[in-house]
Amino acid sequence: MTLTTIRTAAAGSLAAAGLLLSLAACSTPAATQPGSSAPASSASASASADAGPCEGVKVSVDSGALEQAAANTSVCVDANGPTLASDVLNKADVKIEGTAKYPTSFACRVNGVPAADFDIKHKGGTIREACDDKNTVSYWALWVKPAAGDWAYAQEGLDSLKLNPGESLELLYTVDNEPAAPAA
Repeated sequence: MTLTTIRTAAAGSLAAAGLLLSLAACSTPAATQPGSSAPASSASASASADAGPCEGVKVSVDSGALEQAAANTSVCVDANGPTLASDVLNKADVKIEGTAKYPTSFACRVNGVPAADFDIKHKGGTIREACDDKNTVSYWALWVKPAAGDWAYAQEGLDSLKLNPGESLELLYTVDNEPAAPAA
């Protein structure tokens, strides 16, 4: 069974249950990871995706339980037609480091998070992200939301997934399969 199959199966089975969870209780002030800085918005991305409706692609990055503000962002990216997720993230000034086996499909680090020396707490103890495709307890999950629909776990990688204007893309850091889906 491949890592992709494991991650897809885990996310898919938990997505329905995750929609019932309220993430509001988890919203605590984010701690900044040493050595990282918040990303700057590019000229092709608006300052905030929450300022109103996004006619392009809404991009959100949520570091989840890591509480790493250096990764978090929410912007609206201009898109006139189908656009690769990797291009949308580039326009949003979101820096992706891939895994060893899938350097352009999966996100191992987003805006430097989690750093190689950062301890990620999980049910079995702690782990550090080596980007070697061996970490199965925590990862950046890729989610897509159609203009009028619900979040769905992406079935393609960053280098092949195409997004249309009005859709949303979220990278959500997941530890022990939690959170199971992005907040509404």
